[in-house]
Amino acid sequence: MPNKVICQYRVKRGKEQDFEKLLMDHWPTLHRLGLVTDVPSQHFKGEEQDNGEPIYFEIFDWLDDAVGRAHEHPEVMAIWEPMDQLCESRGGKPNMEFPHVDVVDA
Repeated sequence: MPNKVICQYRVKRGKEQDFEKLLMDHWPTLHRLGLVTDVPSQHFKGEEQDNGEPIYFEIFDWLDDAVGRAHEHPEVMAIWEPMDQLCESRGGKPNMEFPHVDVVDA
């Protein structure tokens, strides 16, 4: 079963272009490696309400057991490690968050 995730990235000011380059490679790499569904990821950029700092969101669907496998793949880690360095903790929140969610038909 697919597992929807909403990735939240608190990107350091001035690092947005570097981050966006990695973000554009993220889903295509996961897809090529058979870790996500065929539905392309969605990307959003905004500002945090409390401080105006840049925040990015990425939404996509993992395949059932792919999250664990992704953590072991060098091509994925070659994207995740630099992403981590381009983000920062703010307001008591971590630099990146990855809540897994279910779609609600409202």
